[in-house]
Amino acid sequence: MDANAIAMINAYTALGVGLILAAAGGGSAIGWALIMGKYLDGIARQPELRPQLLGQSLFSGGLMEAFPMIVLGIAMWFIFANPFVGAAQAALGAGS
Repeated sequence: MDANAIAMINAYTALGVGLILAAAGGGSAIGWALIMGKYLDGIARQPELRPQLLGQSLFSGGLMEAFPMIVLGIAMWFIFANPFVGAAQAALGAGS
């Protein structure tokens, strides 16, 4: 397998990882916006529940922030231990 094919696989993997990270970051931002919007809506409806709503919104926000960190871990796996290179080498080595 030539170096050009490996470079192309690495380039496409980096592009895919970038798109995945962008989607995870955007999804997290949208999630935070929805959580905080509902938090403010809840305070406007029942101001006496503000402490309870604050705790629940921050807990939900923490769960929302865990998703991009999980995606980042998977992305690092794809970048540093690229499984596609080994699979391509095995497939092309078996064919020749």
